[in-house]
Amino acid sequence: MTRTPEEISHNLLDAARKAGAEAADAIVLDGSSVSVEVRGGALEHAERSEGTDLGLRVFLGKRQAIVSSSDSRPETLTAMAQRAVAMANEAPEDPFTGLATPDQLAKDWDIAALEQFDPTPEPSADTLLQDALAAEAAAFAIEGVSQVSDAAAAYGTHRVHLAATNGFSGGYSRSSRSTSCVAISGQGTGMERDYDGDSRTFQSDLRSPDEIGRSAGERAVALIGAQKPATGTFPVLFDERISSSLIGHLLAASNGAAIARGASWLKDNLGEQVLPEHLSLIEDPHRPRISGSRPFDAEGLPTQRRAVVENGVLTGWTLDLASARKLGMASTGNAARGVSGPPSPSNWNLSLTQGTHSRDDLLRDMGTGLLVTSMIGSTINPNTGDYSRGASGFWVENGEITHPVNECTIAGNLRDMLKRIIPANDARTYLSRVVPSILIEGMTLAGT
Repeated sequence: MTRTPEEISHNLLDAARKAGAEAADAIVLDGSSVSVEVRGGALEHAERSEGTDLGLRVFLGKRQAIVSSSDSRPETLTAMAQRAVAMANEAPEDPFTGLATPDQLAKDWDIAALEQFDPTPEPSADTLLQDALAAEAAAFAIEGVSQVSDAAAAYGTHRVHLAATNGFSGGYSRSSRSTSCVAISGQGTGMERDYDGDSRTFQSDLRSPDEIGRSAGERAVALIGAQKPATGTFPVLFDERISSSLIGHLLAASNGAAIARGASWLKDNLGEQVLPEHLSLIEDPHRPRISGSRPFDAEGLPTQRRAVVENGVLTGWTLDLASARKLGMASTGNAARGVSGPPSPSNWNLSLTQGTHSRDDLLRDMGTGLLVTSMIGSTINPNTGDYSRGASGFWVENGEITHPVNECTIAGNLRDMLKRIIPANDARTYLSRVVPSILIEGMTLAGT
């Protein structure tokens, strides 16, 4: 008889108690996926997978241990619990570990309001194949595309259930549907590559494969003839496709685990200005149909809408229970975890205040500089915020794109860069991170 993730999680807790655990939590992830890839108008690869992964964390006083498995048979659950308790007996004490108290736990939530699961039937493998073929054909239809290295379509479902001896028990299901395409233009050493793709919770929201393939092809062709730009100090416009990486660096620096270690260039900036004063960065884990939404975190605490940055001012850290205890604060309900490790702080859905001007307006206003559409590599000093990344994109003269560029490096300091950002109004509001194109003046550019 097949057991649900909820039943397996409670079976794990029962096994932990019998093995001698003083407290425990269990997380069960159950999912299935099907994907297809095509090449040259024919099926290249097809895969279907199903599986259940289990994680058990046990506590003996202030000692904890974690074990995981993909086998949910009763004898395996018993062995997992016994092994975890034996490991906890040998583990060092951690004064900050432990489950949430009952008064901290999420009590009520509306799963249906989050719209995390598409009730329409699972697409057939042939439907996915036709989508991938359509994306590939649309890319090849663009003059100048020499190859399509990858065109793919996929569907997946995911169920999670968390239960703990403090009384918490909750779970939810997700679905995802995606199409992607990678196109190549040119020949030999002059080849250029670009992509497009879309991933949504609901099939009906997904962009068409024709649009995705055509966009990938057009982007690849636009890069033909790329050359190194000049070296100097110029304004840099981060395209909306990659601008969220800048906000990602701010989030990493305001993560409670980094703050507790003292390894963050923001550690002394709580309550201070980190963005222009008219900008806010809002976290909202309750947005319908968005992949980062969830009713509770990985420790059973309720998730909440909060301002990470409000009117330019950093309002607080992103905290799970352990990092909050280390800092003498309260958890923000941001714990995330897999089956084989302890919880750690993580952000959910983020939205940066959008600007009032279009990307074209910012291009016009920047005069001469670089429009970045792709980035590679990363050298970020977590203690100082010094920033250096490889980039490619397009050179701008007198407010207009003149030619593609590659093999250059952009550098600056995140503390200064983020205070000078100028956002456009072109963010895609259906993404988990809603960040528009961002202009930063006076960055160091190393090219020829």
